[in-house]
Amino acid sequence: MRSHESFTLADYRARYAQYKSDPDLHAAHRAAPWIVTWDDHEVANDYAGDVDERLAPDFAARRAAAYQAFYEHMPLRLPAPRSFGALRMFQRHDWGRLARFHLLDSRQYRSPLACSKPGRGGSNVVLARACAELRDPRRTMLGLEQEAWLAQGLSSSRARWNILAQQTLMAQSSGVPVRSPDDGRFWTDGWDGYPAARRRLLDTLATSRARNPLVLSGDVHTFYAAELRRDVARPVSKTNPIVAAEFCGTSVTSSSRPQARTAENVERNSHILYGRSDRRGYMLIDLTPAASTAQFMALDDVRDACTAQSVLDAFRVDAGVARVRGA
Repeated sequence: MRSHESFTLADYRARYAQYKSDPDLHAAHRAAPWIVTWDDHEVANDYAGDVDERLAPDFAARRAAAYQAFYEHMPLRLPAPRSFGALRMFQRHDWGRLARFHLLDSRQYRSPLACSKPGRGGSNVVLARACAELRDPRRTMLGLEQEAWLAQGLSSSRARWNILAQQTLMAQSSGVPVRSPDDGRFWTDGWDGYPAARRRLLDTLATSRARNPLVLSGDVHTFYAAELRRDVARPVSKTNPIVAAEFCGTSVTSSSRPQARTAENVERNSHILYGRSDRRGYMLIDLTPAASTAQFMALDDVRDACTAQSVLDAFRVDAGVARVRGA
């Protein structure tokens, strides 16, 4: 069990006060405008909707306190809600004709996590054949209202690029080889825990005809570059095209799993083209009418505030072509 967690409004405010004392964070806010969303650790690890790991009966009050502290301390373009128990976070931002940013909330409205351990909420790693909940088409990651909002925003977009800024890796990532529909071992807190919802989203991307969709992800403490298609069991074709490119940024300082395991994961999942979990850093996106280029920026030593940084790798997606290639 984690220690030193926040539970009350005072706890969350104190934690933000600690974070906001960082002079480097001050500089980051001065340097650029921010568009922010949240994931689980703004409230509690691996919570889903109104269910937390502890299955706490008072979790709704804790979540409302966390949402209020987030609203008070983060740069948001949102009116104050009537109740902090439900703070609408999904937003849309147009950057001229170049890009439309669809900012998603995949935490507040999601169905409870599938096949959690007995007596617990939170995530699990499960074999697909042993977890029937994974295949329930009613389960949602975004909630029906947000799914409809996203569909409308994509279909009405006239932007050159449509960027889905969201929380966690969207590409299917099995921990074992997948040779049949019932194969696969999946972590249930990510999109792999909501395959029907992911398929709906990819269907929406394809049918909306929104130009050049690009998915930006995080959460998994690993750099990834991937190509998203509706059926990863079938090769790319006219009936099974690449729907979008995905770039996933790593953690800035938090550790991750050994690189050998990530390399094995990339080999098992052919639509994931690149993965690095042994370096910390961030991602830079250069967006032009002709192409989108992602640079994975790596720090030499996260324990040294004066550490050097370098481009670990870079990938490019040309407008009109969803394929990911080296930059």
